[in-house]
Amino acid sequence: MSAISISWSDLAKVVEVSAAFGVGIVAVFALGTVGLSRVATARAEGASTTTRVGGYLVAGLAFAACAAATLYGLYLLIPQFH
Repeated sequence: MSAISISWSDLAKVVEVSAAFGVGIVAVFALGTVGLSRVATARAEGASTTTRVGGYLVAGLAFAACAAATLYGLYLLIPQFH
């Protein structure tokens, strides 16, 4: 039997990239939540339509980025997609 060897530098790279994407997706999702919050605040205060549209735009782009990142992760995990 051969001994198992672990490439610690490669494992560290995987941990770094996973942490960066994990924190990044959470931050982008939070940005989308802030966008929806601004829409609700603008409605309650009777603000202009531009403020509401901007909030929806920020939220939509942020949630689309989260969905795209999730789908890309699934693409990487499922071998039938390659």
